[in-house]
Amino acid sequence: MGSSQMFDRQPEIVPDIARGSPATPDRLMRHPTPNVPYTIERLAWSDAILGEIALAGEIVTLRSGFGSGLAIRAGGPAGHIWAVGDRGPNLKIEVAVKRYGLRALNKLAKLKGAKIMPRVDIGPALAELRVSDGAVEILRTIRLVSDDDVPVSGLPMPSSNDLLAEPVFDLAGRPLPADPNGLDSEGIVAMRDGSFWVADEFAPSLVRVDAQGSIRRRLVPANCSVNGMSAAENVLPAIASRRQLNRGFEGLTLSRDEKWLFLAFQSPLAHPDEAAHKRARHVRLWQLDAASGAVAAQYLYPLDPPETFRRDRARGGFAREDIKVSEIVWIDDHALLVLERGSETTKIYRCDFSSALALPPEHLEIETRPTVEQLSAGPDQFPLPVLAKTLLLSSDDMPELVADMEGMAIVSPTELLLVNDNDFGVEGAETSFWKVTFDAPVLQ
Repeated sequence: MGSSQMFDRQPEIVPDIARGSPATPDRLMRHPTPNVPYTIERLAWSDAILGEIALAGEIVTLRSGFGSGLAIRAGGPAGHIWAVGDRGPNLKIEVAVKRYGLRALNKLAKLKGAKIMPRVDIGPALAELRVSDGAVEILRTIRLVSDDDVPVSGLPMPSSNDLLAEPVFDLAGRPLPADPNGLDSEGIVAMRDGSFWVADEFAPSLVRVDAQGSIRRRLVPANCSVNGMSAAENVLPAIASRRQLNRGFEGLTLSRDEKWLFLAFQSPLAHPDEAAHKRARHVRLWQLDAASGAVAAQYLYPLDPPETFRRDRARGGFAREDIKVSEIVWIDDHALLVLERGSETTKIYRCDFSSALALPPEHLEIETRPTVEQLSAGPDQFPLPVLAKTLLLSSDDMPELVADMEGMAIVSPTELLLVNDNDFGVEGAETSFWKVTFDAPVLQ
């Protein structure tokens, strides 16, 4: 599995990194805030190989992917972490054409959100992991299945007047059928009774899964069609269906007493249109009753300006619409940890909330105008309350930290576990786990 690597972080010490050489314990960098120094350690891990695909002379190695979300079960064995993988291997049309030479797919380039799914048999799954002695090992995987025990695919749901879905194709450019039970699983919480809640980007939906991986409830927006969908309930506000394509529910966490679920959209809604999504500066975050699924409060998380994502800006073409919230973790009754990122740059914030910062209830109504996103995109002073946040770390000051960080779990008041999404290896990425250890208990 290889050896782990450790990197120290302390304020006021800046290394020579002009040549991009890897950090070592004697190469210290300035902490991005004047708060708490920390050490970062890459844990040993090896992706399982799922198969190979020959694409225009290049062999693509598919790897297991469990970097979309992390969770720790209260009362579970020490060192055990639960992880979730997303829909399965998929390629953007541009990547398929430019990287892999599949020029016949150029005809699909103008289709909004179109994806190539080369292995639809690889779908959403959970994994139980164990962290010990500087390494992460996989103990078991659980494939998600519908309530009649059919494996759940990563194919998008059918499009409708209320919900835009991605068009998907195979490697030959043939359309693949929609799947009412399809999931793009992105967030996870592990309940004490052995069950799970999983956040889905497609509907978007919130899915209750039993200990064997079988879907028992699927909470979807009030205006979402449930024809052919397992265990579906039109419980969530209709406004959720206005999520930007492929930017539905992403971050999910649970209060210690398991009374509340906290759920974050990945990006601002496309409400009333995509133009508002592209310009908006705030992401909706919901507090839900874990028993009923009813939204008890709605908060707004303020995104950082795009120019502050230095690693992403260095690659060019980075705009406000490229910023995402990929994970949230419950700290206490008044604070969450939020992972905000581009692709290269990852920032982790402590985010404080209170009932005084909840939005007026009319902003959960799909008919309300102006919408939150219209107000957020406007040039005038923003008139709604927003959450306060404090930066704990930024990967702009950590050249060793890889791109596409998505999963995060609090191991102790001083320890944080991070993981990247390897996209099943379709562009050569591998999963890497990282443990951040702060010098003081900032995660409580």
